[in-house]
Amino acid sequence: MEDSSILAAFNNIYVTIFALFCFKLLIKICLALLTHFYIVQGNRKEAARIAEEIYGISPGSWADRSPLHDAAFQGRLLTLKTLIAQGFNVNIMTIDRMSPLHDACLGGHVACAKVLLENGANVNSVTVDGITPLYNACCSGSAACVNVLLEYGSIPQPDGQLASPIYEATKRGHRECMELLLANGVNIDLEIPQTGTPLYVACTFQRTDCVKKLLQLGANVHKGRLQDTPLHAAARKSSAKVVEMLIDYGADVKSRNSEGNRPVEVCAPNTAVERALLLREGPTALTQLCRLCIRQCLGRLRLHKLSSLDLPDRLKEFLLYR
Repeated sequence: MEDSSILAAFNNIYVTIFALFCFKLLIKICLALLTHFYIVQGNRKEAARIAEEIYGISPGSWADRSPLHDAAFQGRLLTLKTLIAQGFNVNIMTIDRMSPLHDACLGGHVACAKVLLENGANVNSVTVDGITPLYNACCSGSAACVNVLLEYGSIPQPDGQLASPIYEATKRGHRECMELLLANGVNIDLEIPQTGTPLYVACTFQRTDCVKKLLQLGANVHKGRLQDTPLHAAARKSSAKVVEMLIDYGADVKSRNSEGNRPVEVCAPNTAVERALLLREGPTALTQLCRLCIRQCLGRLRLHKLSSLDLPDRLKEFLLYR
């Protein structure tokens, strides 16, 4: 009998909590509808006052995180539009200078990013850590966000003091984002002292798709980080498929890094990578030399025209590594 009364008491507590939650939710919905009504009627001042009651912050004021940041990050498009209509500043910053556009791109919400940009968001705003919205879009892997940001004037290759979007896209294996950046003028052989070239980064993080695409687009197979080549990075990570790809595109198996080591000397012993490197230490096949020579004569900017040359299909496929 005593157990039943305790159980009933607990049930009453849960019912009360649920009822309070529903009541609070109902009030918020009513206030939101009332705010929308005032916006439609053109009374933005009253709408802003109600917004302050709901969210606990004045529109346009400085804060660590505003409702605009939360709506952008969570992809709540209708809320975002309502807040902007109420007068919230689209360029409001957090303490580390993170804007709502940064959050929208980090969440990969292209519709929210577009609305912010249409309402005057700074496409090239920078956080205290040197992060741009474009960098965040590359983090999330949203090619749609990257494309919209570039359309609105985002700088695809920021100066050396800022975080590199192409480095982040390549590191995470977001090939489409990487391709968009390259198509918009980013140097395919851009070498950042701490991280190396995009190809070196792709080899370091074993992003096979990115390695393949960079090689197809004509990335310099010998350029990595200082004297460490992409082949050294691939050998160190025991990636046999990447090693073979690099060698096919002309990587030098006898190149030495700053420590005087060849790629075979930095890989794990008795592995497929070691066997692949040892097998390729001999003379290069004549067919391979011819392919490399033809591609080099054409140059990186004309490689895409190989498929349109008046050559037998089999030869074109050979030159294109297909």
